Amino acid sequence: MGRVTVKEKVLRIRDGAVGGRVDTLVVEEPLEIRLNGRPLTITMRTPGHDFDLAAGFLVGEGVITKAADIVSIRYCAGATQDGSNTYNVLDVALAPGVAVPEATLERNFYTTSSCGLCGKASLDAVRSTAHFSVAEDQVRFPVATLAALPDRLREAQRVFDRTGGLHAAGLFTPDGEMLAIREDVGRHNAVDKLVGWAVREDRLPLRETALLVSGRASFELAQKAVMAGIPLLAAVSAPSSLAVDLAAETGLALVGFLRGSSMNVYTGRQRVILETASPTPMAAPG
Repeated sequence: MGRVTVKEKVLRIRDGAVGGRVDTLVVEEPLEIRLNGRPLTITMRTPGHDFDLAAGFLVGEGVITKAADIVSIRYCAGATQDGSNTYNVLDVALAPGVAVPEATLERNFYTTSSCGLCGKASLDAVRSTAHFSVAEDQVRFPVATLAALPDRLREAQRVFDRTGGLHAAGLFTPDGEMLAIREDVGRHNAVDKLVGWAVREDRLPLRETALLVSGRASFELAQKAVMAGIPLLAAVSAPSSLAVDLAAETGLALVGFLRGSSMNVYTGRQRVILETASPTPMAAPG
């Protein structure tokens, strides 16, 4: 397996004092995912939980929905000219009857909110390919539980403690229990690794769970939550406008700026138990 961290000598400058030290960096390497022996995509990731990453990616693209859809996942030997295994190429063999996408699969989900037509096409694509309905999930999360999740996620980030350079995604129950956590240099990879763990454990759809991400809530992360059947997505930073649109259309609860006891609930307010909190009147958009 590839290394997760490496050591590098750096010149450290602090308040005018100059000195040398060894710094721990997170590794970033390419991973090529092949489907039934044919190249599908390449992503930059932190080595580790690569099989989960591949499985989660395929869930997000609507290719698979359960563990039985995959026959095997294996690293490909001979990925270099000298025949050595770099652990940066893996092949996923799908079960008979599972539709194989085009080898030149173009991900329709990399769009921006600045393009209204692209946004509509992306929303339509998710609506037409989602296998699970998050709108039907009746789960509710107390405000106090949501407020405690960022600290629990941070406490479980082992590699982040050494590098300060990783995103994290955690899966939680309504009482705050952490089911799983994954870290990666890419926030979308962290979510793919988490969803991949779930599908390989045959846990999809992920009913009655909340997905917490350490960065912002982009459209792509909202899409991944919907495709995995996760009813609530929370982020410590801001959501994008298209992520809010997708959440509203699919019934996904979307919480942003989750920091301490403060949070913004953008969609799915019925999923948040306010307890003693009293809602304040909403100002009209300017």
